[in-house]
Amino acid sequence: MKTKNLLLTFAILIIALISGCEEDDFVEIDGVCPIVSSTSPENGAINVPLDKTVTVIFNEEMNASTFDASSFTLQGSSLVAGTVSFSGTTALFVPTNPLAANTTYTGRIKTSVKDIMGNALQADYVWTFSTGSTVTPMVISTDPANNTTNVFLNKIVSADFNMIMNQATINTTTFTLKQGATSVAGSVSYIGTTAYFSPSIPLTANTVYTGTITTGAKNLQGTTIANNYIWTFTTGSVTAPNVTATNPANNAGGIALNQNITANFSMPMDPLTISNTTFTLKNGATMITGTVSYLGTTATFNPNSDLSPGTTYTATITTGAKNVAGVALANDYVWNFNTNATVVGNMVNLGSAERFGILSGVGVSNNAGFSIINNMDVGISPGVRSSITGFPPALIVNGAIYASDDIAPPGVPAMLTQAKLDLTNAYLFAEGASYSAPITVSGDQGGKTLVAGIYKSTSTLLVQNGDLTLSGSATDVWIFQVASAFTTVGGAGGNIKLTGGALAKNVFWQTGSSATIGDYTSFEGNILALQSITMGSHSTARGRMLARNGAVVMTHTNIITKP
Repeated sequence: MKTKNLLLTFAILIIALISGCEEDDFVEIDGVCPIVSSTSPENGAINVPLDKTVTVIFNEEMNASTFDASSFTLQGSSLVAGTVSFSGTTALFVPTNPLAANTTYTGRIKTSVKDIMGNALQADYVWTFSTGSTVTPMVISTDPANNTTNVFLNKIVSADFNMIMNQATINTTTFTLKQGATSVAGSVSYIGTTAYFSPSIPLTANTVYTGTITTGAKNLQGTTIANNYIWTFTTGSVTAPNVTATNPANNAGGIALNQNITANFSMPMDPLTISNTTFTLKNGATMITGTVSYLGTTATFNPNSDLSPGTTYTATITTGAKNVAGVALANDYVWNFNTNATVVGNMVNLGSAERFGILSGVGVSNNAGFSIINNMDVGISPGVRSSITGFPPALIVNGAIYASDDIAPPGVPAMLTQAKLDLTNAYLFAEGASYSAPITVSGDQGGKTLVAGIYKSTSTLLVQNGDLTLSGSATDVWIFQVASAFTTVGGAGGNIKLTGGALAKNVFWQTGSSATIGDYTSFEGNILALQSITMGSHSTARGRMLARNGAVVMTHTNIITKP
């Protein structure tokens, strides 16, 4: 018997040496040490959402009782409070509060954790990751809501997010509607924080439909929603009245200051439901006073005074408007238009917006690295100072940060309001400039050389396969009118270069949605974007990043220099 015990002990020692496990751990054990297979966030990850649950997956089933706040820790500037749980092969750490923005965290799994046979982790497992500036985007409501019945056959389906999303990621691939396994044809649009799916034809009566927002939907920092968001609803048999046309049309520019605003309906409406309550006009959050009338199938809003120049207005017909049978609109109908700007000539006049290297509507972020803004200010309006993140490590040389909620120095909110108005004027002028015949361009402009003038794209514009060279003198002006997204790829090609004495301050990129400057791009000129602007890793710009409604995002070590 002693000989058998000695042989068993010797066998255990051999297994211990082969497996790397300690001898003391091999009492009634299997001889296989647990290891960490993967983590989320993974080692070195950046722009991690602030509400992230940290997970660790092992190569085998572990003893849940060995996992607690002492064996699974998360450390930032201090130890992070949180709840630890374990199931099967996965450990979870749920922070009690959101993580700090733009902060590096260290996760640690200690050797006190063991598998179900008692084998211990042989060395502390340590990894790091860095947060960004936002929480995970998510769908917070839909219209129709989940399980709604008797939905109108001409319903526009919508989903509202908890933050501003990257408009380019909200499309017919990421927002779908199905009847069973059959996809419904339609178009997708995005305004504010809401995505809209407009079916091409009316829905089928008394039918179940499924709406889906996929994880391809991302916020401005590139963070996806955590999971596909899926909901269902059932149609009824009624087609609701709808708005068929407006004057001005949606997104129309150059509108006269004495314009009346009209909306045509698909059927006769109850005049008593067409009023200042159901037909409104706003400049931002300011309600415009006026008189509402209704004749035939047309509602008219007549402002009490002329509209302001260079201003964006939002008109709305609410679901309080009903037809003669008492059936309401299927959705609020909302559209925007811009009045004439007062700027004239061939130069885009930035006015008081000229002082800013970055001016945004809702957010300014420096996600990583020591970005620098040289000899210009950073401003945000109507966004507030808490929406400016990553300063430091980002630096402003010979400039300052201004936010709409600043109380000192006096007059900052008014200064920013004027700067945004001047930006709007400049944007509208650039959008409609025609002092010379616009030259139509499309697709990739890489490898081309363009002289001064107005260049117009009716969709997106790209600089990718080679650099775009702008050749001219110090008095020449380039205006690029881009109806949708503008993107440079950067790196070996996709830069903007100036020759012949051309100046960056005389180059203007008016973008109807968002602009993206690719990684390592060398960029020249002023971007005037309706939505957001993103600077890729290590990209530099001699110019300005001016976003009317969205955010300006610097992803990693960016430099903006006054032109």
